[in-house]
Amino acid sequence: MLLVQQIVNGLMVGSVYVTVAVAFTLTISILNFLNFTIPTLFMVAGMVGWGLAYFGLPFGLSGPLAWPLALAVGGLASVLCSLLVERFTFRYMRTRHGDSTEHAIPLVSSLGFLLILENLIRIFYGSDSQRFPGPSSDLTAQIGGIFVRIPQLVSFAIVMLLILGLVWMMKSTRIGRGLRAIAENPDAASILGVEPNRIVPVVFMLTGLLCGLAGALFAVNYGEVSPQMGEDIGSKAIAGMVVGGLGSLWGAVAGGIIVGLVEMLTIHFFGADAVQVAVWGALLVTLLMRPQGLFGHNAIGKGKL
Repeated sequence: MLLVQQIVNGLMVGSVYVTVAVAFTLTISILNFLNFTIPTLFMVAGMVGWGLAYFGLPFGLSGPLAWPLALAVGGLASVLCSLLVERFTFRYMRTRHGDSTEHAIPLVSSLGFLLILENLIRIFYGSDSQRFPGPSSDLTAQIGGIFVRIPQLVSFAIVMLLILGLVWMMKSTRIGRGLRAIAENPDAASILGVEPNRIVPVVFMLTGLLCGLAGALFAVNYGEVSPQMGEDIGSKAIAGMVVGGLGSLWGAVAGGIIVGLVEMLTIHFFGADAVQVAVWGALLVTLLMRPQGLFGHNAIGKGKL
Protein backbone atom coordinates (compact mmCIF):
# COMPACT_ATOMS: atom_id res chain seq x y z
CA MET A 1 0.00 0.00 0.00
CA LEU A 2 2.92 2.32 0.72
CA LEU A 3 4.19 1.74 -2.82
CA VAL A 4 0.81 2.72 -4.27
CA GLN A 5 0.86 5.84 -2.08
CA GLN A 6 4.24 6.80 -3.55
CA ILE A 7 2.94 6.27 -7.09
CA VAL A 8 0.05 8.63 -6.35
CA ASN A 9 2.51 11.14 -4.89
CA GLY A 10 4.59 10.80 -8.05
CA LEU A 11 1.59 11.64 -10.22
CA MET A 12 0.84 14.70 -8.11
CA VAL A 13 4.38 16.12 -8.16
CA GLY A 14 4.68 15.10 -11.80
CA SER A 15 1.81 17.42 -12.68
CA VAL A 16 3.98 20.36 -11.59
CA TYR A 17 6.86 19.13 -13.77
CA VAL A 18 4.39 18.70 -16.64
CA THR A 19 3.34 22.34 -16.56
CA VAL A 20 6.90 23.67 -16.59
CA ALA A 21 8.01 21.08 -19.19
CA VAL A 22 5.20 22.22 -21.51
CA ALA A 23 6.41 25.82 -21.10
CA PHE A 24 9.91 24.77 -22.16
CA THR A 25 8.46 22.77 -25.07
CA LEU A 26 6.53 25.75 -26.43
CA THR A 27 9.57 28.03 -26.66
CA ILE A 28 11.90 25.36 -28.03
CA SER A 29 9.55 23.81 -30.59
CA ILE A 30 8.12 27.10 -31.91
CA LEU A 31 11.01 29.54 -31.49
CA ASN A 32 14.02 27.22 -31.22
CA PHE A 33 14.89 29.19 -28.09
CA LEU A 34 15.82 27.70 -24.71
CA ASN A 35 14.33 30.22 -22.30
CA PHE A 36 16.41 30.11 -19.12
CA THR A 37 13.97 32.38 -17.29
CA ILE A 38 11.23 29.74 -17.12
CA PRO A 39 12.29 28.36 -13.67
CA THR A 40 12.45 31.96 -12.40
CA LEU A 41 8.94 32.71 -13.67
CA PHE A 42 7.80 29.69 -11.65
CA MET A 43 9.53 31.12 -8.57
CA VAL A 44 8.19 34.65 -9.11
CA ALA A 45 4.58 33.46 -8.89
CA GLY A 46 5.16 31.67 -5.60
CA MET A 47 7.27 34.36 -3.95
CA VAL A 48 5.14 37.31 -5.07
CA GLY A 49 2.05 35.41 -3.94
CA TRP A 50 3.64 34.76 -0.56
CA GLY A 51 4.73 38.38 -0.20
CA LEU A 52 1.24 39.69 -0.96
CA ALA A 53 -0.41 37.14 1.34
CA TYR A 54 1.96 37.99 4.17
CA PHE A 55 2.67 41.72 3.76
CA GLY A 56 0.08 43.01 1.30
CA LEU A 57 0.65 45.47 -1.55
CA PRO A 58 3.81 47.62 -1.53
CA PHE A 59 3.92 51.07 0.08
CA GLY A 60 1.17 50.15 2.53
CA LEU A 61 -1.53 50.21 -0.14
CA SER A 62 -3.29 47.26 1.50
CA GLY A 63 -3.03 44.74 4.27
CA PRO A 64 -2.27 41.05 3.60
CA LEU A 65 -4.31 39.71 0.70
CA ALA A 66 -6.31 36.48 0.71
CA TRP A 67 -4.05 33.72 -0.58
CA PRO A 68 -6.06 32.99 -3.78
CA LEU A 69 -5.94 36.66 -4.77
CA ALA A 70 -2.25 36.88 -3.84
CA LEU A 71 -1.42 33.89 -6.06
CA ALA A 72 -3.48 35.32 -8.92
CA VAL A 73 -1.41 38.51 -8.75
CA GLY A 74 1.74 36.37 -8.54
CA GLY A 75 0.69 34.57 -11.72
CA LEU A 76 0.09 37.91 -13.42
CA ALA A 77 3.59 38.99 -12.36
CA SER A 78 4.98 35.87 -14.08
CA VAL A 79 3.17 36.73 -17.32
CA LEU A 80 4.43 40.33 -17.23
CA CYS A 81 8.01 39.19 -16.56
CA SER A 82 7.74 36.73 -19.44
CA LEU A 83 6.60 39.51 -21.80
CA LEU A 84 9.52 41.62 -20.59
CA VAL A 85 11.86 38.78 -21.52
CA GLU A 86 10.23 38.53 -24.97
CA ARG A 87 10.69 42.24 -25.56
CA PHE A 88 14.35 42.47 -24.57
CA THR A 89 15.84 39.01 -25.16
CA PHE A 90 14.03 37.89 -28.29
CA ARG A 91 12.37 40.72 -30.22
CA TYR A 92 15.10 43.27 -29.54
CA MET A 93 17.86 40.83 -30.55
CA ARG A 94 15.90 39.81 -33.65
CA THR A 95 15.57 43.46 -34.64
CA ARG A 96 19.28 44.11 -34.19
CA HIS A 97 20.72 40.83 -35.42
CA GLY A 98 18.08 39.46 -37.81
CA ASP A 99 17.59 35.76 -37.13
CA SER A 100 18.04 35.78 -33.38
CA THR A 101 18.08 32.02 -33.09
CA GLU A 102 21.41 31.97 -34.94
CA HIS A 103 23.00 33.83 -32.03
CA ALA A 104 23.77 32.89 -28.46
CA ILE A 105 22.86 36.43 -27.36
CA PRO A 106 19.15 35.81 -26.62
CA LEU A 107 19.98 32.67 -24.65
CA VAL A 108 22.64 34.44 -22.58
CA SER A 109 20.41 37.48 -22.06
CA SER A 110 17.62 35.22 -20.77
CA LEU A 111 20.15 33.83 -18.30
CA GLY A 112 20.83 37.43 -17.27
CA PHE A 113 17.11 37.98 -16.65
CA LEU A 114 17.07 34.80 -14.54
CA LEU A 115 19.80 36.14 -12.27
CA ILE A 116 18.31 39.65 -12.08
CA LEU A 117 14.81 38.45 -11.17
CA GLU A 118 16.05 35.90 -8.66
CA ASN A 119 18.25 38.42 -6.89
CA LEU A 120 15.53 41.09 -6.88
CA ILE A 121 13.30 38.61 -5.08
CA ARG A 122 16.10 37.95 -2.58
CA ILE A 123 16.48 41.70 -1.99
CA PHE A 124 12.76 42.19 -1.35
CA TYR A 125 11.94 38.99 0.55
CA GLY A 126 15.25 37.48 1.68
CA SER A 127 16.77 34.15 0.73
CA ASP A 128 15.12 31.90 3.33
CA SER A 129 12.32 29.44 2.65
CA GLN A 130 8.92 30.75 3.70
CA ARG A 131 5.76 29.01 4.79
CA PHE A 132 2.87 29.80 2.46
CA PRO A 133 -0.47 30.48 4.21
CA GLY A 134 -2.53 28.27 1.91
CA PRO A 135 -5.49 25.96 2.52
CA SER A 136 -5.72 23.81 5.63
CA SER A 137 -3.60 20.67 5.74
CA ASP A 138 -6.70 18.82 6.95
CA LEU A 139 -8.16 18.81 3.42
CA THR A 140 -7.17 15.20 2.81
CA ALA A 141 -9.24 12.42 1.26
CA GLN A 142 -8.72 8.72 1.88
CA ILE A 143 -9.50 6.56 -1.14
CA GLY A 144 -9.03 2.83 -0.61
CA GLY A 145 -6.38 3.44 2.01
CA ILE A 146 -4.53 6.00 -0.14
CA PHE A 147 -4.26 9.52 1.23
CA VAL A 148 -4.56 12.37 -1.27
CA ARG A 149 -4.83 16.06 -0.44
CA ILE A 150 -7.85 17.66 -2.07
CA PRO A 151 -5.80 20.64 -3.37
CA GLN A 152 -3.46 18.18 -5.11
CA LEU A 153 -6.37 16.45 -6.83
CA VAL A 154 -7.81 19.79 -7.91
CA SER A 155 -4.36 20.90 -9.13
CA PHE A 156 -3.90 17.72 -11.14
CA ALA A 157 -7.29 18.19 -12.80
CA ILE A 158 -6.53 21.86 -13.56
CA VAL A 159 -3.20 20.97 -15.17
CA MET A 160 -4.72 18.25 -17.36
CA LEU A 161 -7.57 20.52 -18.46
CA LEU A 162 -5.10 23.28 -19.25
CA ILE A 163 -2.99 20.96 -21.40
CA LEU A 164 -6.08 19.75 -23.26
CA GLY A 165 -7.10 23.36 -23.85
CA LEU A 166 -3.61 24.21 -25.09
CA VAL A 167 -3.60 21.27 -27.52
CA TRP A 168 -7.03 22.32 -28.80
CA MET A 169 -5.85 25.91 -29.23
CA MET A 170 -2.77 24.82 -31.20
CA LYS A 171 -4.84 22.68 -33.57
CA SER A 172 -8.12 24.54 -33.92
CA THR A 173 -7.61 28.28 -33.53
CA ARG A 174 -6.12 30.93 -35.78
CA ILE A 175 -3.45 31.78 -33.22
CA GLY A 176 -2.51 28.11 -32.87
CA ARG A 177 -2.24 27.68 -36.63
CA GLY A 178 -0.09 30.79 -36.78
CA LEU A 179 2.23 29.42 -34.10
CA ARG A 180 2.54 26.08 -35.91
CA ALA A 181 3.21 27.88 -39.19
CA ILE A 182 6.03 29.89 -37.59
CA ALA A 183 7.50 26.72 -36.09
CA GLU A 184 7.41 24.98 -39.48
CA ASN A 185 8.68 27.77 -41.73
CA PRO A 186 8.69 31.38 -40.47
CA ASP A 187 9.52 32.87 -43.87
CA ALA A 188 6.60 31.12 -45.56
CA ALA A 189 4.37 32.05 -42.61
CA SER A 190 5.24 35.72 -43.06
CA ILE A 191 4.42 35.53 -46.78
CA LEU A 192 1.05 34.00 -45.91
CA GLY A 193 0.24 36.92 -43.61
CA VAL A 194 1.33 35.65 -40.18
CA GLU A 195 2.83 38.56 -38.23
CA PRO A 196 5.60 37.29 -35.90
CA ASN A 197 5.61 40.44 -33.75
CA ARG A 198 1.97 39.73 -32.87
CA ILE A 199 2.13 35.96 -32.64
CA VAL A 200 5.44 35.42 -30.83
CA PRO A 201 4.37 37.31 -27.66
CA VAL A 202 1.56 34.76 -27.34
CA VAL A 203 4.22 32.08 -26.77
CA PHE A 204 5.72 34.10 -23.94
CA MET A 205 2.29 34.86 -22.46
CA LEU A 206 1.50 31.15 -22.45
CA THR A 207 4.91 30.44 -20.93
CA GLY A 208 4.30 32.96 -18.15
CA LEU A 209 0.80 31.61 -17.57
CA LEU A 210 2.00 28.00 -17.32
CA CYS A 211 4.87 28.89 -14.98
CA GLY A 212 2.63 31.13 -12.88
CA LEU A 213 0.07 28.36 -12.54
CA ALA A 214 2.76 25.81 -11.65
CA GLY A 215 4.28 28.12 -9.04
CA ALA A 216 0.89 28.84 -7.51
CA LEU A 217 -0.07 25.16 -7.37
CA PHE A 218 3.29 24.26 -5.85
CA ALA A 219 2.83 26.90 -3.12
CA VAL A 220 -0.67 25.64 -2.34
CA ASN A 221 0.18 21.94 -2.35
CA TYR A 222 3.52 21.98 -0.58
CA GLY A 223 3.09 25.08 1.56
CA GLU A 224 6.61 26.40 1.08
CA VAL A 225 8.26 28.90 -1.25
CA SER A 226 11.79 30.25 -1.64
CA PRO A 227 13.90 32.19 -4.16
CA GLN A 228 15.56 28.87 -5.06
CA MET A 229 12.36 26.93 -5.63
CA GLY A 230 12.58 27.13 -9.43
CA GLU A 231 16.02 25.55 -9.76
CA ASP A 232 15.14 21.95 -8.90
CA ILE A 233 11.73 22.12 -10.60
CA GLY A 234 13.25 23.60 -13.75
CA SER A 235 16.00 21.00 -14.06
CA LYS A 236 13.53 18.12 -13.63
CA ALA A 237 11.11 19.71 -16.09
CA ILE A 238 13.92 19.84 -18.67
CA ALA A 239 14.64 16.18 -17.98
CA GLY A 240 10.95 15.38 -18.46
CA MET A 241 10.79 17.35 -21.69
CA VAL A 242 13.78 15.48 -23.13
CA VAL A 243 12.55 12.07 -21.97
CA GLY A 244 9.10 12.73 -23.43
CA GLY A 245 10.45 14.12 -26.67
CA LEU A 246 11.43 17.61 -27.79
CA GLY A 247 8.68 19.40 -29.65
CA SER A 248 5.81 17.22 -28.41
CA LEU A 249 3.27 18.63 -25.96
CA TRP A 250 2.07 15.16 -25.02
CA GLY A 251 5.70 14.09 -24.78
CA ALA A 252 6.24 16.84 -22.19
CA VAL A 253 3.19 15.59 -20.30
CA ALA A 254 4.42 11.98 -20.34
CA GLY A 255 7.97 12.99 -19.47
CA GLY A 256 6.88 15.15 -16.53
CA ILE A 257 4.78 12.33 -15.12
CA ILE A 258 7.62 9.82 -15.63
CA VAL A 259 10.09 12.08 -13.80
CA GLY A 260 7.62 12.51 -10.92
CA LEU A 261 7.18 8.74 -10.65
CA VAL A 262 10.93 8.09 -10.87
CA GLU A 263 11.51 10.63 -8.09
CA MET A 264 8.95 9.19 -5.69
CA LEU A 265 9.87 5.56 -6.37
CA THR A 266 13.55 6.33 -5.90
CA ILE A 267 12.77 7.93 -2.54
CA HIS A 268 10.74 4.85 -1.62
CA PHE A 269 13.42 2.29 -2.53
CA PHE A 270 16.74 4.12 -2.17
CA GLY A 271 16.18 7.37 -0.29
CA ALA A 272 16.10 11.03 -1.27
CA ASP A 273 19.86 11.26 -1.89
CA ALA A 274 19.54 9.04 -4.98
CA VAL A 275 16.84 11.11 -6.72
CA GLN A 276 19.14 13.18 -8.93
CA VAL A 277 21.08 10.09 -9.99
CA ALA A 278 17.86 8.28 -10.94
CA VAL A 279 16.28 11.20 -12.82
CA TRP A 280 19.36 12.13 -14.83
CA GLY A 281 20.25 8.48 -15.29
CA ALA A 282 16.82 7.97 -16.89
CA LEU A 283 17.54 10.98 -19.11
CA LEU A 284 20.91 9.60 -20.25
CA VAL A 285 19.44 6.16 -20.95
CA THR A 286 16.71 7.77 -23.05
CA LEU A 287 19.25 9.80 -25.03
CA LEU A 288 21.34 6.69 -25.68
CA MET A 289 18.47 4.44 -26.70
CA ARG A 290 16.03 6.92 -28.29
CA PRO A 291 17.58 10.38 -28.73
CA GLN A 292 14.34 11.94 -29.96
CA GLY A 293 12.54 10.90 -26.76
CA LEU A 294 9.38 8.86 -26.39
CA PHE A 295 7.15 11.06 -28.58
CA GLY A 296 9.61 13.43 -30.22
CA HIS A 297 10.79 13.75 -33.79
CA ASN A 298 13.93 14.91 -35.55
CA ALA A 299 12.60 18.18 -36.98
CA ILE A 300 12.96 20.33 -33.86
CA GLY A 301 14.33 23.75 -34.67
CA LYS A 302 13.46 23.44 -38.34
CA GLY A 303 11.63 26.73 -38.28
CA LYS A 304 13.44 29.81 -36.94
CA LEU A 305 12.49 33.43 -36.46
